[in-house]
Amino acid sequence: MDRNMKEKILSAYEELAVSYNQLIDHKPHNAYYDRPNTLSLIPEAKGKTILDAACGPGKYAEELIALGATVTGFDLSPRMVELARERNKDSGSFFVHDLSEPLGMLEDASFDIVLCALALHYLEDWTMTIQEFHRVLKPEGYLVISIEHPFFDFNFFQSTHYFKVEPVKCTWKGFGKPTEVNSYRRPLGACISSLTDNGFYIDQLLEPKPVPEFENLDPKHYKELNEFPGFMCIRAVPRK
Repeated sequence: MDRNMKEKILSAYEELAVSYNQLIDHKPHNAYYDRPNTLSLIPEAKGKTILDAACGPGKYAEELIALGATVTGFDLSPRMVELARERNKDSGSFFVHDLSEPLGMLEDASFDIVLCALALHYLEDWTMTIQEFHRVLKPEGYLVISIEHPFFDFNFFQSTHYFKVEPVKCTWKGFGKPTEVNSYRRPLGACISSLTDNGFYIDQLLEPKPVPEFENLDPKHYKELNEFPGFMCIRAVPRK
């Protein structure tokens, strides 16, 4: 990852971490859109070993641990990792690591499931990351990701060249102090080929809709997300 871009992303999340952690349990796009739909692609967590890649403040880990999973999580932000440890107390294992760097500390075929929720758009190139997810997965395991929907991003960022992978930025206002967040926009084909070119088959692709609890908190976006998707969830299985 470009060092300047990495520093911008890290700075934003270090700044957001505390308010993000405080709001994540019930913030509509996370609690009643991303999480329920992404977790629907993990039908059985009990007894599974799960890698939570870019774990943030450990909310996904908390839910998976409650279901009986053993969770290892990492994040680029040291503050987020601290909050993940605090949230999960003596459960789970969390460490600081960059999603764009190899997972050399993790053994081959050591996880039943790899989860990466709303984080891959911070990488310009997914290739090494997807290869590492494939390496640490057991042959019968699977990868679950959620990403910003490529069609939504194309419209939201008012892009003029759909087929490019391009840096974009926006200001988040939902976590207290307005914070500029940088990421990368990419076409649907690049999302899919990053998986299929690096050892995976697509098992399920979900264009999610918000769950009913969303409507009470944010009726405007509830209506919009029932008409056009903001995110996309994918489950991928290693090719034998």
